[in-house]
Amino acid sequence: MSDATTRTRSRALAALIGGAAVVVMGAVTVATHEQAVGQAVGQDSEGTVSVEGAGMTLGATATTTTPPSIVPIAVASPTVKATFYGKH
Repeated sequence: MSDATTRTRSRALAALIGGAAVVVMGAVTVATHEQAVGQAVGQDSEGTVSVEGAGMTLGATATTTTPPSIVPIAVASPTVKATFYGKH
């Protein structure tokens, strides 16, 4: 076989494998989502649909403080200045 034929077949095979991977990921996503929804939704004797799950939790409260005021620097200047090596 020529290089062009081999290259074309390799690309087609890679595209087929990539497409199959996308289809499998979609199927796993749908199956996982349906399983999670099926477990979370319930119906009581009156026909009311309820969603079961963990209760809401509140995180810890963070207190913030204002940083101490500092004297602003008027102009920043380097402490060590390198010499220029190049064309001006």
